[in-house]
Amino acid sequence: MRAWLRDTAGGLSATYWYLWTGLLINKVGGFAILFLSLYLTSQRGAGTAQAGLIVGTYGIGGLLGSLTGGVLTDRWGRRRTLLTSHFTTVAALLALAFSSDLVMIAVWCALLGVAQSMASPAFVAAIIDVTPAEKRSRAFNLQFWALNLGLAGASLLAGLLAQWSYVGLFLIDGACTLVTGILIAWKVPETLRTPSSPSRPRAGGLGTVLTDRIFLVFVGLTLLQALIYAQSNTIVPLAMHADGLSPAAYGSVVALGGALIVLGQLFVPRLIDGHRKHRVLALALLVDGVGFGVLAFADHLAWYLLAAAIWTVGSMLAAPPNAEINSELAPLALRGRYQAVFFLTFPAASFLAPSVGGAGLQYLGDAHWVVVGVLGALAAGLHLLAGRPRERRVAAIRDETSAVAEVS
Repeated sequence: MRAWLRDTAGGLSATYWYLWTGLLINKVGGFAILFLSLYLTSQRGAGTAQAGLIVGTYGIGGLLGSLTGGVLTDRWGRRRTLLTSHFTTVAALLALAFSSDLVMIAVWCALLGVAQSMASPAFVAAIIDVTPAEKRSRAFNLQFWALNLGLAGASLLAGLLAQWSYVGLFLIDGACTLVTGILIAWKVPETLRTPSSPSRPRAGGLGTVLTDRIFLVFVGLTLLQALIYAQSNTIVPLAMHADGLSPAAYGSVVALGGALIVLGQLFVPRLIDGHRKHRVLALALLVDGVGFGVLAFADHLAWYLLAAAIWTVGSMLAAPPNAEINSELAPLALRGRYQAVFFLTFPAASFLAPSVGGAGLQYLGDAHWVVVGVLGALAAGLHLLAGRPRERRVAAIRDETSAVAEVS
């Protein structure tokens, strides 16, 4: 058991583990946004439409925060961006806890979206900085596991705390964020390297990222993957309701997926080590497609549980190589900006999946899931085609990074 744990940890640095701990604390305590719509309707007198609009400001803030965080991560540094993000988040949560005016709540909600999203590019860029290339697969696998473990903990705690006090949700969330901020201030040094060579090429900006075709193809495939997987929390509950299944049945589907990730994610590196990342991603997308394709035949809970088990395996296989490729395609001086553009795929999928998926389910019925399955197979094929050019780009970036490290 000790040998397995040692292999899983992979000799990762102390700084990585402080960042990992901060991510876990944030996720375990990050339950305020989960119950924001209920808080608005039950405690602040908002109508359903008003609550939806206010919660939507959080998503808009998230888009802005991700881009802002990416730029600041490269200019200010990882540590300073993380500290600004966490302490601003604390202020926004405190303001939300004690605000009653719906307009001000919308303002604070948007600020919360900006502040929380700023941290994502900085967290990932810092992990890349302190983790050698050969250990990043394990590092990102552990990160994905921590995020899901924290989400599972938050889901359990939030339901209990909401019965006690909605205001308490915001205060405890803020306290957890404050603890993470203090941990970063105390234990996490600045990881951004600033090469001093006068001959270092100009880094560029967001324009460089947005004209990088190989990276944008990867981002597009990640968006397709996110759109497929987002069916699980947007369209699947609608399909289950149409089949006469209760919300509790959907809860069991969600619980199964979370349990599989918490119990099985740590074993994934041993399964995929030694295999080309684009082939692992192709297999993962194909498995995802099969999982959702099964729903074309689903009319009982057992079918939905089987489908959830399949698509969860796909997401578990995809997580490490997806994050690793993302880290490898980012040049040293633009890691924050690359992470920012990459992270835009997830709020975009959160918007597109219910919009497009809802129409698909309404007009295509069960054939909607056949389409989703075909998209998974298509994405798998595209990953295989894109794999070789990505590998050549990664090799070039690796050589450039090594050269910069030698002169700095």
